Amino acid sequence: MKNPTINGVTTDAADPPQALSKPAPAAVPRALRDLLALDDFERHAKRVLPPMIFQYVAGGVETQTSVRTARDAYGRYAFLPRMFVDVSGRDQGVTLFGQRYAHPFGIPPLGGSAFVAYRGDLRFAEAARRREIPMILSASALITLEDVIAENPHAWFQAYLAGDQPRIDRLVERVERAGYETLVVTGDTPMLGNREHNIRSGFSMPIRMTPGVMWQSALHPRWLLGTVAQTFLKHGAPHFENTDAERGPPMMSKKVRNTNKRDELAWRHVEAIRKRWKGNLVVKGLMTPADVRIAQSCGADGVILSNHGGRQLDYAIAPLETLEECVSFKKDMKVMIDSGIRRGTDVIKAMALGADFVFVGRPFLYGAALAGVDGVLHAIRILGDEIDRDMALVGVKRLDELTPEHVRRVA
Repeated sequence: MKNPTINGVTTDAADPPQALSKPAPAAVPRALRDLLALDDFERHAKRVLPPMIFQYVAGGVETQTSVRTARDAYGRYAFLPRMFVDVSGRDQGVTLFGQRYAHPFGIPPLGGSAFVAYRGDLRFAEAARRREIPMILSASALITLEDVIAENPHAWFQAYLAGDQPRIDRLVERVERAGYETLVVTGDTPMLGNREHNIRSGFSMPIRMTPGVMWQSALHPRWLLGTVAQTFLKHGAPHFENTDAERGPPMMSKKVRNTNKRDELAWRHVEAIRKRWKGNLVVKGLMTPADVRIAQSCGADGVILSNHGGRQLDYAIAPLETLEECVSFKKDMKVMIDSGIRRGTDVIKAMALGADFVFVGRPFLYGAALAGVDGVLHAIRILGDEIDRDMALVGVKRLDELTPEHVRRVA
């Protein structure tokens, strides 16, 4: 394991944690001043994006219950704040896989981002690099994994894998050759969930230029000209660049991504990846303690508890509900969590219950759609400020001081 770095300087792993230097506060662009919380980004993005694109990002599957369940889980916990605690000099930095990050949250894989926000994955990479947080590039990205790591050398790569070992080996070799140090293997996509909202809104993959789609696009010129037109004019037709070792088909072609044999992916493939992958291995999409134990036995360095943002199985349990049991046997393995996190209080609750790190998705994509890198940076700033404030009010200087004693289940 590498020694942690602070602002690019390697430190001795035995040294006590130090506060990361805080960047000077930047002026908030006028267009973003009405965005005071992460939920505001969704409200603004709904006006900018065509309904089909907005619903592609915001929607879950079937009854949308999994989306609501993940969010509502955080409302079932209340704080027990401690008073008369010296909370000066607060530091929300964390060390993950030997890398020191300024905040306890990162940007998860967000497939198709570059069709929602112009060059979206590169915007995430730049913002994450500037604010010293991790970002995970999706295998379903429309930007090559090589271009993203050139922008952010600390980016992670997430793979959607088929149960085909030669295909897996070729992709892993490409990821390794590009210089990625953390590989995330997602396990909850043996097939795509039933996203009825895509049919209702007119979204499809590949996108079909129906009269309805053309009308929606014309009514949202900021997206049409700022994202679609710029992409085609400057970079040509967007392709699925990273689903395999070889370049995938154009997003708008009749030839679809190769998703064959995804339902054959099994733990034996994870074991095979662990044998050849020398970097950090993270397994994403787990929801049960039993699967977390298997990932641990396979040699995973970390897991991400996730219900895929409510986009796969309807009525799936909220990841927060199994968090405490999963961390009870984690040992050196990192247990991270996503799905439903929208406030600094959510982050504090997850970490009080034992999470090592969290990921927040949709608000960062909305931020990129609204204002590119500035929008993502503003979302990071809002969440970081909330966490700092909440730490003071709960009564801790560092996040590792949080324990289950700081929260109580009330519903």
